[in-house]
Amino acid sequence: MGIKIFTMDYTILQVVNEQGVLTVTISRPQAMNALNTAFFSEMDHLIASVAGDTGIRAMILTGAGKAFVAGADIAEMVHKSAEEGADFGRLGQKTFKSLGHLPFPVIAAINGFALGGGLELAMACDFRIASAKAKFGQPEVNLGLITGYAGSQRLPRLVGLADALYLLTTAEMIGADDALRIGLVQKVTEPEALMDECMRLAKLIAAKGPLAVRKIKQVTRQGMESSFDEGSELEAVNFGSLFGPGSEGREGMSAFLEKRSPNWNV
Repeated sequence: MGIKIFTMDYTILQVVNEQGVLTVTISRPQAMNALNTAFFSEMDHLIASVAGDTGIRAMILTGAGKAFVAGADIAEMVHKSAEEGADFGRLGQKTFKSLGHLPFPVIAAINGFALGGGLELAMACDFRIASAKAKFGQPEVNLGLITGYAGSQRLPRLVGLADALYLLTTAEMIGADDALRIGLVQKVTEPEALMDECMRLAKLIAAKGPLAVRKIKQVTRQGMESSFDEGSELEAVNFGSLFGPGSEGREGMSAFLEKRSPNWNV
């Protein structure tokens, strides 16, 4: 039975909005949440539906059952031609890029296996919190393939060239502690505490200046794709935009001086 939200019946995504924190669960447990065309269609629709919603302050993305996402759907891919394979890669790249461009932070809550396309999906999020039982890997080379959803580009940017090439060429799985050590995840929790910790972080973010949080994400992500000087100028312009009468910065600074909590709704 699909969950009706934002005018579309979702059969793979389960979506809950709790006081501005959107929790999205990928639910294809019979296939270890493997990514297929239907998933990309639903995720594209969801992203388009929420991108302009200023009431959403953060998103948590997780998987149902034993996996975050155990990879792309091999049964769907096996008979594709070279051209169809390239198009399937571009489909995932487009969705993951759009996910990264959402104006609010997206937290990957990695509850189990994050392999192949699943790890690529997690890397498209803004940061990653892992269960101590989580497993990570890029096993595409075992199938005679390479990453298709920009994993070869995101992974070295997150963990460095050597660790990225190690994971990509050996196809070895690593545990949560090693993922934390190389900077692939930001925190490891006990399995039963994972969602509570992700919700705590999401609500912590939601309590901050909402426009400032969005600008932090915009400036930081865009700056990573620019020169240092271009990124610094982008920061200066956006820093200045938060000043002045009626601005979020004026309210936040006034609240600090007046020893009160800021009212971000003014």
